[in-house]
Amino acid sequence: MTYIVTDACVRCKYTDCVEVCPVDCFYEGENFLVIHPDECIDCGVCEPECPVEAIKPDTEDDPDGKWLALNSKFAEVWPVITLKKDAPADADAMAEETGKFDKYFSEKPGSGD
Repeated sequence: MTYIVTDACVRCKYTDCVEVCPVDCFYEGENFLVIHPDECIDCGVCEPECPVEAIKPDTEDDPDGKWLALNSKFAEVWPVITLKKDAPADADAMAEETGKFDKYFSEKPGSGD
């Protein structure tokens, strides 16, 4: 098992989770974070830190492996993030929206640390 970031993170990108990760396995995109599944030690400390509940075990809410594959792919190309940053200005407004990936996801990298 590993933890993955799911749809709820898109355009919210709260970074509370990255500061508690003991192995620095979060990577930053322009409007989304991912967890590198090969680096995640399955400790679970990041999951309760996410205010929009975007972090889940890969055994939950990912029956077809879509989110695991996406996290794996972008963890290889985006920069690592270990320090909390301010959330986007519209993060709170986006928090309740669903289906955000198909509407808003960007493959562009974030700035990392």
